[in-house]
Amino acid sequence: MTAKIVIVGYKPKEGKAEALKELTRRHHSTLRNENLVTDRLPIIMVAKDGTIIEVFEWVSKSAMEKAHTNPVVLQMWQEYSSVCDYIPVGKLEEAMNLFSAFEPFE
Repeated sequence: MTAKIVIVGYKPKEGKAEALKELTRRHHSTLRNENLVTDRLPIIMVAKDGTIIEVFEWVSKSAMEKAHTNPVVLQMWQEYSSVCDYIPVGKLEEAMNLFSAFEPFE
């Protein structure tokens, strides 16, 4: 059971930036309460276009798979879908630089 670190980009939908921030603030703790992620604190940052980037650690590949059937997680993902679009981090302007710099998430 090897932990898996992932990077995800959440691009807020029009007028949904604040709702996305609130959801992101509780994302890790929700996953932690379901025993799906480790205690390692996530790194959260913001791109120039407002996309929120989160780096966090799943307990294992199996935990990632279990998330797809967990009702609490499925509800949270539904909330995410209503406030953002998931985008590949590599599509962000900052990702084109050797050292990709982002603003801290607050």
